[in-house]
Amino acid sequence: MQEKLLRAMEGSDACVSRCELLVRGAKLLGIPISATEQYPKGLGATVPELAELVGPRQDKLRFSGAQALEWAGGPIEDGRHQIVVTGLEAHICLLQTALDLIAAGFDVHIPADAIYSRRPDDTKVALQRLSNEGATITTVESVLFEWCETAAAPEFKELSRLVTGRT
Repeated sequence: MQEKLLRAMEGSDACVSRCELLVRGAKLLGIPISATEQYPKGLGATVPELAELVGPRQDKLRFSGAQALEWAGGPIEDGRHQIVVTGLEAHICLLQTALDLIAAGFDVHIPADAIYSRRPDDTKVALQRLSNEGATITTVESVLFEWCETAAAPEFKELSRLVTGRT
């Protein structure tokens, strides 16, 4: 979700908002977050509202972000094997990252409302291809409530407030 790239994408504000919600929910629920930036010298930094939440980002030139992430060689030692992938552009960096993670043995989940491409057809085709390759296509809210698991969780009320926008 880099500044210069987003400026070229009409209607991308909703996607940034959904990514922000996902990251806030992940932090609330103790879900680890990793982030990359594609050629930040040319495409700019991650938008401030996300940059402050995700912390340090790994620079990359390769379209796939998988090799830039030290844990991406295969399921993580503590047993985590599910990865939620969001970002831009759906048919380039996100697609190649997700395919590499699937090939490495991860169970990849793509929240369709937290990915974006300049052209809607590119997003649509990327989602179809990812589904065909074994990724689970989902939404931000589905991911958040799957992470939470139960209304009895101590984080449930706070998560509900995040999702509904109530403070």
